[in-house]
Amino acid sequence: MLKVKIIYPLSIFVLSFLSNISRGQSVSDLSSSIHGNFQLDAQYYNPDSLIGAPRVPEKLLSNAFGNINFTRGKFSAGVRYEAYNNVMQGFDQRYKGQGVTNRFARYQDDLLDITIGNIYEQFGSGLLLRTYYEPGLLYDNSLDGIRVISNPYKGITFKGLVGKQRSFFAVGPGIIRGFDGELNLNEMLDSVFKNMKTRIILGGSFVSKFQIDQDPDFKLPENVGSYGGRLSVIRGGFNFFGEYVIKENDPGADNSSTANGKRYYSYKQGEALFVSTSYAMKGFSFLLQAKRIDNMAFRSDRDATLQNLLINFLPATTRQHTYLMPALNPYATQPKGEVGLMAEVQFKQKKGSWLGGKYGSDITLNFSQANGLNKIGVNDSATRYTLYKTNYGEVGEKYYHDFFIELSKKFSKKLKVNLMYANQFYNKNMVQFGSPNAGYQNISAHIGVVDLTYKYRSNSAIRFETQGLFSDNKSNPNAGNWATGMVEWTPNTHFFLAVLDQYNYGNPEANLQLHYFLISAGYTNGPHRISLSAGKQRAGIFCVGGVCRNVPASNGIAISITSSF
Repeated sequence: MLKVKIIYPLSIFVLSFLSNISRGQSVSDLSSSIHGNFQLDAQYYNPDSLIGAPRVPEKLLSNAFGNINFTRGKFSAGVRYEAYNNVMQGFDQRYKGQGVTNRFARYQDDLLDITIGNIYEQFGSGLLLRTYYEPGLLYDNSLDGIRVISNPYKGITFKGLVGKQRSFFAVGPGIIRGFDGELNLNEMLDSVFKNMKTRIILGGSFVSKFQIDQDPDFKLPENVGSYGGRLSVIRGGFNFFGEYVIKENDPGADNSSTANGKRYYSYKQGEALFVSTSYAMKGFSFLLQAKRIDNMAFRSDRDATLQNLLINFLPATTRQHTYLMPALNPYATQPKGEVGLMAEVQFKQKKGSWLGGKYGSDITLNFSQANGLNKIGVNDSATRYTLYKTNYGEVGEKYYHDFFIELSKKFSKKLKVNLMYANQFYNKNMVQFGSPNAGYQNISAHIGVVDLTYKYRSNSAIRFETQGLFSDNKSNPNAGNWATGMVEWTPNTHFFLAVLDQYNYGNPEANLQLHYFLISAGYTNGPHRISLSAGKQRAGIFCVGGVCRNVPASNGIAISITSSF
């Protein structure tokens, strides 16, 4: 019923607008366009007790969605239909079902940009508000409501929005209100900054949520506000961005705890600081990022968990690896509290130099680390409110570090090699479970990657990849040493065939020293892509930008189809 009530008014608005167009009104001379995309992922599952792949009653599970967007002049509208019958393993099972989950209408002119329906928006770096869709995580926290953007004067942008967030096939209970303003000083005061090479942009945001307090034991704030400011400075190859935000006290599932049969809440305010600076010139670039997060889980439902109904986004200060072994233990941003740092240097060795050779080479050095906060508890047992203090000059327990060096070198027109060495530390208890007593061993690993591509014709290549992970980790799953090998053949621009084996040869349990064989093939033609795979998938974690989901072990046949028009 909820979806029907939401969809019909928007449909009437769109049909009315199109009807006006057909009557030959002023927009009749404008061109129209329709575009969209489609994606289907499906898998047939076989149970496999050795790797931990469960029995799936339906045998075949699938995730699918399609977008259709219409544009005519200053008007645009679109819908997305999603179908999960039933939702694939590793995704939140509350997505089970199908229906229209996204629809919007938008009108833009020089002064106003108005959207009704589902809205994707980001204020600053996202510390206070970011709504987005990531199908790989099956993550969608879009805002169902109204957004207005205005540019009343050059260099000035205002945004305002209000609505409720998507929660699977409904909306959450909380109401979100937000306002953002941004001033580009160079554009706004062009007479003053006309010849100034440095660009300065100032911004500020306010976001609040409202949710009724129905707790019989606690007085919970029904209105929770958050606010902050940001600064961008750009000059030539130099770029600086900094943002600081505060969230008022927001007790909920994310910061509650249980002791002696009683539930305790934290009424401490949250805060976050994110700084990023970079410099780039010919043959050289440098990136430095740092953040400090304290009690910054921000949801439109105080009782929600996992990735549901998150209002904000906490940027990752760790590299998202694409190779399998460096990505075996990825880091997930810790909203309860963390201090993070990442530094990266990239430089290109000139052609003809000792390391550059005939074709040059690229070298990347990266180091990132994340620690918890040093929290000093302040408990009030009478009211069961839990508080704590932190100091900016102190850090707590180490959660993660990742150091790697990567060399990419072309030896000839046909042969290219990519080499990587990485050293990682992973505190599984804290990163995955948020508790030092989860019972897992810290993981320290040395990782090596060798990736060779031989291009034997202009559009044909064969790639060999081998990886090794060496660790004394004895905690399953994924314990001990690993070896990975892959051969990928691309006979032309349309087809590919790949064979992959991941071998957990160092697992301390002999019966778990398993091979995970996977064979895959695909066909690409313009905007269309079809791929098939068959074999075993190890259990693990898949992350995008610091947001992660658990991927269970599986054994079966999978198909993926993507298309756009």
